[in-house]
Amino acid sequence: MSGITVTAIARVIDVFEAFQASQRPLSLTDLAKAVGVPKSTCHGIVSTLTARGYLYTLSHPRALYPTRRMYDVMNAIVARDPLVERATPMLERLRDATRETVILGKRQGDSVIYLHVVEGLHPIRYSAKPGEFKPLHSSAIGKALLGSLKEPEQRAWLKERKLAAITAATKTGHDALVTDLLESRKLGYFVTRGENVSDVWAVATFLKARDETVAVAIAGPQHRIAANVPEVARLLIASCSFLSRQLGYE
Repeated sequence: MSGITVTAIARVIDVFEAFQASQRPLSLTDLAKAVGVPKSTCHGIVSTLTARGYLYTLSHPRALYPTRRMYDVMNAIVARDPLVERATPMLERLRDATRETVILGKRQGDSVIYLHVVEGLHPIRYSAKPGEFKPLHSSAIGKALLGSLKEPEQRAWLKERKLAAITAATKTGHDALVTDLLESRKLGYFVTRGENVSDVWAVATFLKARDETVAVAIAGPQHRIAANVPEVARLLIASCSFLSRQLGYE
């Protein structure tokens, strides 16, 4: 994703992700090392977070750990998400019908951001997390979002870009990708065949949600998806048509 990052904010996020990775209290020294900043800089961040109630200190051993405050703040925010909250019941029904992982995503610049992921029910399944970014040209959701554009818009986007080979199956030729997008648009759904993750297939389609264009994908191992693309696509299209109406698109 392109854009400007603010170092101070990035470091605060790094602090919480360090605790996520460690799953234990961390000393100031360990935390500074995990975040990759001088101890003095880390002390300033920690002092601010502690004063605001987001971290607390332990005496034995002398260490730090997050309180529930960030958890509660984020839960309150997510509970009022104007899109995900309303889409979740349909995504869960789609997951139950297919038993595969279902993903809701939106375009952010030159990437796709996953807004919500409902994990599949099989022990072996495609796994992802909300907030992950994926390439537009190689992911099923990305191809669906590109496919929502008219051909001149697709080619204008491609003109200044070299498409990276994410896997050996990724389409890196502009003409090949556009042909795929146009043919898929006629079918009403878009398929990735190991183009973003080897041995993972996904079927996606786009929908309008008020003034937003989003996409939903069903993803799973090749051996389960490949033989069932038409049926998976049928369920996906019907569900997304219903969701589009539910979200207020005429």
